[in-house]
Amino acid sequence: MEFKPVKIGKHTVRYPIIQGGMGVGISWDRLAGHVSLEGGLGVISSVGTGYYENRAYADKLVANRPLEVENFYSKKALVKIFENARKICGDAPLACNVLYAINDYGRVVADSCEAGADIIITGAGLPTNMPEFTTGYPDVALVPIVSSPKALRLICRRWEKRYGRIPDAVVLEGPLSGGHQGFTYEQCLMEEYQLENLIGPVVQEAAEWGGIPVFAAGGIWDKSDIERCIELGASGVQMGTRFIGTHECDAHNNFKEILLNAKKEDILLLKSPVGYPARGVRTNLIDLVEKREGPAIKCISNCVAPCKRGVEAKEVGYCIADRLSDAYMGDRELGLYFSGSNGYRIEEIISVKELMHRLVHGE
Repeated sequence: MEFKPVKIGKHTVRYPIIQGGMGVGISWDRLAGHVSLEGGLGVISSVGTGYYENRAYADKLVANRPLEVENFYSKKALVKIFENARKICGDAPLACNVLYAINDYGRVVADSCEAGADIIITGAGLPTNMPEFTTGYPDVALVPIVSSPKALRLICRRWEKRYGRIPDAVVLEGPLSGGHQGFTYEQCLMEEYQLENLIGPVVQEAAEWGGIPVFAAGGIWDKSDIERCIELGASGVQMGTRFIGTHECDAHNNFKEILLNAKKEDILLLKSPVGYPARGVRTNLIDLVEKREGPAIKCISNCVAPCKRGVEAKEVGYCIADRLSDAYMGDRELGLYFSGSNGYRIEEIISVKELMHRLVHGE
């Protein structure tokens, strides 16, 4: 199958491949810039930008961590990340991923538009008010992440009624993705909630709203996976984990080594302070958390609303902002390393150019 360009709002992406947003600091300027340069859609994660360039853009630190939301989601850092990504990809479409569950969601969406995002992608909740924060940027395409036709229907109805618009595209994420899931733990294991069984119903719902492009995500690995999703009715795919295995990925080399050494059974569903199950790699941190011996929880950054200022973190046994940031800094002992179900399949580190070639032309 020869892949065709896809349109997301007013923006044309050469290949139907979105690189999933990965925070903290896994998909920033280098990865996203090179993916867009090579014809995919590079996605910058807005999570934890206060850690960018050794916290150079965080105005206030406590215990060497960005204090509160304004520093954890640093606008100055996000602007710089986009600036540096643009030096790599020029005027190719470039997106930003903003989690709906974060504190200060509206401000971070507006910051992303101001920084130069062509497309905003939002998951971790139903972004029913997303268009509210992009009114001054009519050319910015809006893409929610959903896990069911019902969720898409709800978003479309709300947006149409309140804002007179519908999503420019939608990402359908199945339960094999890395990080947070839009399903309960039990649903993640059930056949009816697997990606291949969700594509048809979501594409059908998207057709009811004028044919919104659907990008399938979760467990996508190679060209044959992309072809299968397109054959089932998707316009393209979103994939994150395999991009960690590239030289340009912003992740610490220790993160890449952890995946290079991971076995299939090391990748599992974890409890998260965000309230959704999350998929990641079993490391020393997970062993400590299971024994209720994890590091102290202080809630310095106040990163996500569902955590209730550390209440859920204490319940689960770890602070997600601190532990993801530790992974970004390469801490093997206390870092939280998210991965999709295929993370153990990374066997070598290659360039984004080579990976995009394999995805488009086959291995």
